[in-house]
Amino acid sequence: MKKVWLAALLVLGMGLALAQQVRIVVISHGQASDPFWSVVKNGVEAAAKETGARVEYRAPETFDMVRMAQLIDAAVASRPNGIVVSIPDGKALERSIRAAVRAGIPVISMNSGSDVAESLGVLVHVGQTEYEAGLGAGKRMKAAGVKNAICINQEVGNVALDLRCKGFFDGLGIKANVIPVKIGDPTGIRNAVAAALQRDPSIDGVLTLGPTAAEPVLQALEGKKVTFGTFDLSPAVLTALSQKKMAFAIDQQQWLQGYLPIIILNNYIKYGLLPANPVILTGPGFVTPENAAQVIDLSKKGIR
Repeated sequence: MKKVWLAALLVLGMGLALAQQVRIVVISHGQASDPFWSVVKNGVEAAAKETGARVEYRAPETFDMVRMAQLIDAAVASRPNGIVVSIPDGKALERSIRAAVRAGIPVISMNSGSDVAESLGVLVHVGQTEYEAGLGAGKRMKAAGVKNAICINQEVGNVALDLRCKGFFDGLGIKANVIPVKIGDPTGIRNAVAAALQRDPSIDGVLTLGPTAAEPVLQALEGKKVTFGTFDLSPAVLTALSQKKMAFAIDQQQWLQGYLPIIILNNYIKYGLLPANPVILTGPGFVTPENAAQVIDLSKKGIR
């Protein structure tokens, strides 16, 4: 009889613990298989382990705002304790995010959306300001003597990427020249850049907006005297930096973009605690050939 009571108490205790467990749904526009977003997911998982929260990570199979809105709607319908979402297109996702807020579900945004998050009712945004990051890239290239550059956009329609290119050309002080490419098509990206260089041999600078575009562009620039920079890190980007094949990579510390929202939401849901600043900046920082070696070890661990 005593064993039966002990078993019953154990089941009851487990039930209470489960009832108190915080459940958070994370929805990103980038896939966890992507080298950038895999690091974001690592940050999410580390925070989930530390807090004991139950965290579910979801993303559309490709860059698809309709599908992403559907994922947010489905998350709202499942009534989680909190939602973390990236906002690459505020207009496309506004209805779904506002629905979450109206349902009383606290929302934190990450990575993209710093310009619209507060107006949508988002509690805190964790990321970098995209225009300013692009502006910094443009100023660096201008200081390096670049006079004619192109910006490679692998997710046309992603407002955050549009802001990166705009800041870049403003920093350089030249007319915009954006080359649209498709994510997941490295051959197409390489060929598009090679064709642009062939059409205009005066191009002396290239900026990519993520490592999925940076890696094939490295192939297109092999043997050419072109200043090359990119947003975000990957093992291939860091290797290229260490070999002085690239001038810089803009580091927004995406591990923190996955980690911090889970920590903040967990504390908000449990204790009502919230940072006073509605935007927590994780970047931009610049990795160069001079400091690339210091970052490579952390990249191997899935943190940078």
